[in-house]
Formats: sequence, C-alpha cells, structure tokens
Amino acid sequence: MQRLMIVVPCYNEEEILPYSAEKLTEVIKNLIKKSKIASNSGILFVNDGSKDKTWEIIQNEYAKNPYVYGLGLAGNVGHQNALFAGLQTAAEICDFSISIDADLQDDIEVIEQMVDEYLSGADIVYGVRSERKTDTFFKRFTAQSFYRIMEMMGVKTVYNHADFRLMSARAMKQLGQYKERNLFLRGMVPLIGYKTATVTYARKERLAGESKYPLKKMLSFAWDGITSFSIKPISMIMAFGGVIVACSVIAFIYTLVSYFMGHVSPGWSSLMISIWFLGGVQLLFIGVVGQYVGKTYIESKERPRYNVEKFLNHEE
Repeated sequence: MQRLMIVVPCYNEEEILPYSAEKLTEVIKNLIKKSKIASNSGILFVNDGSKDKTWEIIQNEYAKNPYVYGLGLAGNVGHQNALFAGLQTAAEICDFSISIDADLQDDIEVIEQMVDEYLSGADIVYGVRSERKTDTFFKRFTAQSFYRIMEMMGVKTVYNHADFRLMSARAMKQLGQYKERNLFLRGMVPLIGYKTATVTYARKERLAGESKYPLKKMLSFAWDGITSFSIKPISMIMAFGGVIVACSVIAFIYTLVSYFMGHVSPGWSSLMISIWFLGGVQLLFIGVVGQYVGKTYIESKERPRYNVEKFLNHEE
C-alpha cells in the first residue's frame, strides 16, 4: 500500500489551520477506508517562520491527531522554499505527496482523482483550475497575463496551475537535484520530465484570513519566475537598444538636413526630452541586467534554502 503525505506550507495561518487539519484528515481517512493509500499516511504542515500561533496550533494538532505531522523552519524563507522543504522531507518518509495551500481554495475533492492518476502510473499530477470566478477581475486578469507572459518568455509552465500537485517520491527526489536558490517550482517541476497527468477543478473562495500574496509579492514572484528561467528580457533589451540606435541615426540625418537647409531653431525642449528619455532607458536596462547579476551572486554563495528547527514525526 502506498503512503501519501499531504504537504501544506503555512505562514501566519492560525485562523484557517484547525479547519484545514480537520478537512484534510477526512480526506486521508476516506482514502484509507477505500484502500487507496496506506494507513500511516498523513498531513505535513510546514511552518514558514510564522509570527502568530501557527506553530503552536500545529503542535496541538500533532498531539491529538495521529495523521498530523509538523515541520518547523528556523525563520521565514518564503512560500516556495517552505514548500520545497516540505517536499524534500516528505520524499524520505512517503511514496508520494500532494502539495496544497492551507486556505484550501484548491478543491480537496479532486485529491482522490489525483491519487487514482498516480496509481495508474503518473509521477506528477497537476491540479488545473477550470475557472476563476471567485477571483476579482484584477486578480484573474493579472494571473492569466502572467501565464501568457511566461509562455512568451519560453518558460515551460502548466496554464492555470499553481502549486496544487501530486508528486511521486522519485519525482520529489529528482526535484532536489535542482540546486538553484531562486526557486520557481511551477517552472521547475515540468523540467523533471516524468509521466504527468492533470485534473481540473473550480477554485473556491478563501474561508478565513487574508491572502499572504498581496500585489507586491505577486509581482516579485512573477519577476523571479521570468528571470530564473529566461534570458529573453536581456534579448529584448538588445533589440530595443537596436531600435533606439536606428532612431538616433534617423534623427541625426534629419538634424544635418535641417542644418544645411537653414531650418535649425533652438531645440532646448527636444534636447532635454532626449536626454531624460535615453537616461531613463539606460537606467532601466542596467537595472534589468543587474537583476541577473544579483541572482548569479546569490546562486554562487550556495547558502542553504532553509534550516529545519523541529520535525514532529509520529514514527519517532
């Protein structure tokens, strides 16, 4: 019988955590009852350095619920690193895992379908949103634009898929071979190449608390995804630079013609506009290139992605 571990990264989730533990426990019990997973399957809550009572709640759930496990990280390392920590820990104690956010906006009803796909031979099963009616227009527009931009940049992702996915133990261990520190799991997992499948579901509303991904974090996440997997922004800079040079040559020719025809007049405004425009373009491009240099600098340090402070494991 195959052992399942549901991996749930948490950051300041005290409002929703007890409900998540209850609902996911029901899912585990149901799958055990149907003889689809082993009786020692469970739920691994990963505490990403929360500042509220999240870890205390995880400890309480662990004490009273034999299906709940806990992984406490020493400090906040971010959602992707926390999820990665959970997956690497799960890879050592289970046959396959399913990752899901604590707010349970991803439909837990399709977890059984994911398990069925795994039992049929799939190493990776993606949970794909069939629609996003519960999202605001802005959130829906920006999310869909994100996937399209990633595709344009040549990054291999699954459209309308976040981090709700099933992975076999060998897929999780293979993921651990990717050593980059700037994690973007939605782009990394498709690179593994093992047999995949998809299940679709309708995204639900958040039951409690507030999203831990405000606009600022969403933009940062999107930028990390692009710059970690694509050099097209640098290629676009080169192309745009070529256009600017071409326009400058045309402007130079126009200026010479105007000079010899005697049509030259004081051009302080146009001169200032040109200086500010070109100065701004140069600063922007230097900033983009600097982002890549900065990422290279971070990667070269080879610092650990996370540090585990405590692992609550019933087997121990």
